[in-house]
Amino acid sequence: MNLEQQAQAAQQASFQLATLSSAQKNRALMAIADELAIAKHEILTANAKDMSAARAAGTNEAMLDRLLLTEERLRGIIEDVRKVVSLADPVGSSIDSRTLENGMRLTRRRVPLGVIGVIYEARPNVTIDIATLCLKTGNACILRGGKETLHSNLELVRVIKQALRSTGLPEDAVQYIENPDRALISELLKADRYVDMIIPRGGQHLQQLCKEQSTIPVIIGGFGISHGFVDASADQKRALPVIKNAKLHRPAACNALDTLLVHQEIAPEFLPKLAAFLEDSELELIAEPKAHALLEGYYPRLAAAVEGDFDREWLGPQLGVKLVADVDEALMHLREHNASHSDTILTNDLGNAERFINGAGSAAVYVNASTRFTDGAQFGLGAEVAVSTQKLHARGPMGLEALTSYKWVGEANYLSRD
Repeated sequence: MNLEQQAQAAQQASFQLATLSSAQKNRALMAIADELAIAKHEILTANAKDMSAARAAGTNEAMLDRLLLTEERLRGIIEDVRKVVSLADPVGSSIDSRTLENGMRLTRRRVPLGVIGVIYEARPNVTIDIATLCLKTGNACILRGGKETLHSNLELVRVIKQALRSTGLPEDAVQYIENPDRALISELLKADRYVDMIIPRGGQHLQQLCKEQSTIPVIIGGFGISHGFVDASADQKRALPVIKNAKLHRPAACNALDTLLVHQEIAPEFLPKLAAFLEDSELELIAEPKAHALLEGYYPRLAAAVEGDFDREWLGPQLGVKLVADVDEALMHLREHNASHSDTILTNDLGNAERFINGAGSAAVYVNASTRFTDGAQFGLGAEVAVSTQKLHARGPMGLEALTSYKWVGEANYLSRD
């Protein structure tokens, strides 16, 4: 099928999905989990082809980490599918209800969005996350993964379609664009007759392309500089492992720390402690002049920050370091450097914590916790279709409710308007 035919087929499938019971959708999801386990060898073999091709093409380590599937990661993907089964189905639930003076009962009821187009890069787990969350909420989806994950994604989609067939659901509910031609992205962005929402999961260039070209509503997400601010009142000993986790737990993740802001009052004491704590890691510290002067001689992998470094989403073992005078200067830095994803304050001052929460414009704000918690599974959503960094419809990890809209339902006793 060409793209228009795929979009038409997805739309037709969405009509059927919208009428399914929760039990029917859950059976299909359990079948997907079972089929993934059965096809483990085929999935990992397909992923190995992608990894081999990516290495031959000189792909960087951060991208290779995103691309890689292991038995452990596949088990995690399967477990996430089963978690989605256990979650309450939002479709059909009432947001609110009231009875009008004329006797009509008026309710806002959650409904599927319809067809969701998702454009993403080197994360094969995203294929499963999107498909399962869409199916649970009665939505069809059209997927366009990166060329570097083609073999992995084709095998995963084959497994999904097999599970849908085995449970009597329309396999057209999950469409995959196999052709790597980038012109098809532009075509998808203009398929507004059939597609109801576009979610780009990728870098700033992809986000901008979708905003400029799409005739369909776009959910912007995934990109954003993540910051940590070490306040003067912070418990320095306890702050160190949180910073290390936020940066090095998985450096290629979009919620990994990009910039560390340190209160200038404690910096002469704290930065040498940080250097000692991170000494055995592979992390490179990219420091502005004041921070660089305090770290010099204490840390071997130290570089001077240049213009633009604090606007970079590193996605690797690099961390920007800067001194600030107080929480207000920290917040000013966040506003100037695209703090829209995940940001944290390490502090024992409740007033500063509240000031940071209210002042940070990010989708997720933490107090004394790692930014790595911005994740659908960690938030108890089962999985996520994206992390939205815009301010309309949905923010942060997008789980089941974010994939629904609502309709007004008025119920009366043969009521006419005067």
